[in-house]
Amino acid sequence: MKCVGIQYLETIRRFIEDGKRLKRSIHVSFVPDEEIGGKEGMGLFVKSDEFKKLNIGCAFDEARASPTEVFNLSNKERTLWHMKIHCPGTPGHASLLHDNTAAEKVHYIVNKFMAFREEEKTKLKANKNLTIGDVTTVNVTMMTGGVQLNVLPPEFVLAVDCRLAVDRNVDEFLAMIQGWCQEAGDGTRLEFIVKDEYTPPTPLNETNKWWITLKEAFNSVGVHVKVQSTPGATDIRYLRRLGIPAFGFAPMNNTPVLLHANDEFLNEKTFLRGIEIYYALIEALANM
Repeated sequence: MKCVGIQYLETIRRFIEDGKRLKRSIHVSFVPDEEIGGKEGMGLFVKSDEFKKLNIGCAFDEARASPTEVFNLSNKERTLWHMKIHCPGTPGHASLLHDNTAAEKVHYIVNKFMAFREEEKTKLKANKNLTIGDVTTVNVTMMTGGVQLNVLPPEFVLAVDCRLAVDRNVDEFLAMIQGWCQEAGDGTRLEFIVKDEYTPPTPLNETNKWWITLKEAFNSVGVHVKVQSTPGATDIRYLRRLGIPAFGFAPMNNTPVLLHANDEFLNEKTFLRGIEIYYALIEALANM
């Protein structure tokens, strides 16, 4: 999020230029590894004495672009699981019809994931008030195994990306996948690459003084927001787990959603307006 990082820094530069003296300190963090789970970046940072000494009251992080005039604001996000499903099977010559092959187990597991995926797609299409962050997504992203066209492999391995909706019970979901592995056949097993814990949402009500102040600041600059769940996983979840109120907000309205796509862009006027918006929001929170 180069645009957001630059907007943060430009906002602080303008505070200094304008001689602003705020009641609270502002800290900006740039940490690595967010795209691969953040465990070695923000995950370690929040456990450090350096972080604890900052005495953080609330935090901002990124949010999705919005193709409409309304801006996106997130107070919650889905639980990220990256998994590998190991499907061992009978090896041998491909001219035979062996039982208990790796491909048969893959077939069973993939069908289960695809059926679940279709249920979530149907749920999303049936309710126009839902966004992608409100449903659970599962996608098979890689499959490895095999060395030769005429040889049955001893194992296929599926890589699966799961993003669990906030209202989905993580224990029940795990039990369901483990059940599929048992049903697929002997030796089929689940390995976690990333297994995030459930992260409670930041409350958006009268109990959260930061939200009351932020909402007033939005109104003061004429910004209308739509609250939604972040579809991906951001570093802000590490702060929410500590009970720190945290808001996902990026001033990118009238902008197509091109996450990780070719030619992702932000209009110059939208970018510059975003600095003005951050100026008002951060000043309000830092003077609370």
